[in-house]
Amino acid sequence: MQIIDIHPHIISDDTARYPLAPLFGKRSEWSKDRGHSNTAEAMIAAMDDAGVAKAAVVHSSTTYGFDNSYVVDGCNRYPERLVAVGSVDMLDDNVADVIKGWAGKGVKGLRIFTGGSTKDFDPTDLENPKSFKAWEVLSELGIPMCIQTGPIGLPQVTMLAKRFPSVNIILDHLARPEVQDGPPYRNAAAMYALSDLPNIYLKVTPRIFREVKTGKASAETFFPQLVESFGARRLAWGSNFPASNGSLSTILADARAGLACLSEDDQSWILGKTAQELYPALA
Repeated sequence: MQIIDIHPHIISDDTARYPLAPLFGKRSEWSKDRGHSNTAEAMIAAMDDAGVAKAAVVHSSTTYGFDNSYVVDGCNRYPERLVAVGSVDMLDDNVADVIKGWAGKGVKGLRIFTGGSTKDFDPTDLENPKSFKAWEVLSELGIPMCIQTGPIGLPQVTMLAKRFPSVNIILDHLARPEVQDGPPYRNAAAMYALSDLPNIYLKVTPRIFREVKTGKASAETFFPQLVESFGARRLAWGSNFPASNGSLSTILADARAGLACLSEDDQSWILGKTAQELYPALA
């Protein structure tokens, strides 16, 4: 089974060449505490140690804002192992040209950060018609979009998925569902309602592996239900390393343990094959 990670981050140790400019003016704590030691070179070493073959590296917007220079440069140094997932200002008047420019430099995916570690979620930009020309370019270029939001943003995600059906949308951290109520996980109904939209994919990250160990939830009841609803081909593993605590090896071991209740075929899709369909350059 080839393991592919679709949500690690890299940060340069050269702030002169890659200056800090965090989105919303606040840098994430993890990037200050651990990010500087996770350069592209360190990422490759961590992947080798963990047994991760390839990765779609997500730009750290809470470090660099909309400047994707380091994630592009870092990934381009290891084209057989890494591809870059960048971030742009979706409301920029010239967003179409900006996206094409970054795509020309190697960006294979984009991400919208509506909130999280440095800001409360605000999904209003997702429904701003001004951003639709960006989505049209994504459709034209065949570029997937990751969205970092919580349940509050799922109405907007639903609208976008229907309006732009040819754009694959990947929800970071499964859009943070509440699962403590246990099966049949009614509190996560808004997430499960997305299963009818074929261009919605879910990113399975350390957050959910922790959450299914709380309350009445369990990996053995949650993940089979998730696969039954979405299919393993629409689920992909992301480490969130080094934003998540622990080594990449430990994070992967936790994921394997959580997914052990699934068939080997389902595990192979979640841990690698889905990533290759979302980012063909990783195939």
